[in-house]
Amino acid sequence: MTIKVGDKLPDATFTVMGPDGPKPITTSEVFSGKKVALFAVPGAYTPTCHKKHLPGFLNHMDDLAAKGVNSVACTAVNDIFVLDQWAKDTGAMDKIQMLADGSADFAKAIGLDVDLSKGGLGVRSKRYAMLVDDGVVKTLNVEDAPSNHDQSSAEKLCSMIGDKI
Repeated sequence: MTIKVGDKLPDATFTVMGPDGPKPITTSEVFSGKKVALFAVPGAYTPTCHKKHLPGFLNHMDDLAAKGVNSVACTAVNDIFVLDQWAKDTGAMDKIQMLADGSADFAKAIGLDVDLSKGGLGVRSKRYAMLVDDGVVKTLNVEDAPSNHDQSSAEKLCSMIGDKI
């Protein structure tokens, strides 16, 4: 079953890069008591993710903050080493929290996984963006195809949040 607006995010564990290497972090630690713009990409460095989706969120950090968003996070079915390097390469380091979902456990738990095995990518996350307030989904925009990013763009999310949340 796919998560929807009004649902609480399920308990899940991501991996983040800490000062001493990879470490687990729970959905509760990421989302409790905060307004978080979460976006998901099918894969770091893939064309749409690398050239359009992530840069859009970097370009709209101030707009999101002005609307009451406390933090921006990105999840992908990649290992944390790939996501950490991607953050460094794109200027997202210390701006966007990278949440590795290496086995697609979170993507599957919220019903937003997609099998891209025909393209050699295996099971990945669908491309989406959501606003999460204290663990509850307030806005959810899911793309119809992995190469699209119009519905899940930072611009679209900003427009849906309104003046202030």
